[in-house]
Amino acid sequence: MLRQILLNTLGRRMALPSIAQNRLASNLDKTEYTTPGEIVDYDDPTHLPVPEYPVRLDEPLETRKQRLLYQSRKRGMLENDLLLSTFVAKHLKDFNADQTAEYDQLINGVSNDWDIFYWATETKPTPPQFDTEIMRLLKEHVKNHEKVQRIRQPDL
Repeated sequence: MLRQILLNTLGRRMALPSIAQNRLASNLDKTEYTTPGEIVDYDDPTHLPVPEYPVRLDEPLETRKQRLLYQSRKRGMLENDLLLSTFVAKHLKDFNADQTAEYDQLINGVSNDWDIFYWATETKPTPPQFDTEIMRLLKEHVKNHEKVQRIRQPDL
């Protein structure tokens, strides 16, 4: 009787890998879920004006950096939250006033955060007005040559 129980248990255990293997093999054929070769980008409607971002000429540099730190962490899309918050944690403290203004224009002058993401990842070409020293630094940051895990935002 004990021998029969052991054989049944072992038989079930040996049968499980083949069942799981068949299940995994059926999940490998997901051609309908592949990433498209190119990004479909629709033109923005012309009847919807994009509001101009207010330029803050009299804002002190440290206050501007604090605002940009917050805005880099709260973009509304996780991809940019992670990219920009880690970028700011690494570079913002060393920016001078002109570099800080360029970064401010980059993240607040663009009406669509997906544009920033596509330019930084070099999926789409960067327009000349945004192809600045700061954008080049951001592109290098995105390449992640140091192989740093960026699965959460840095601590404040």
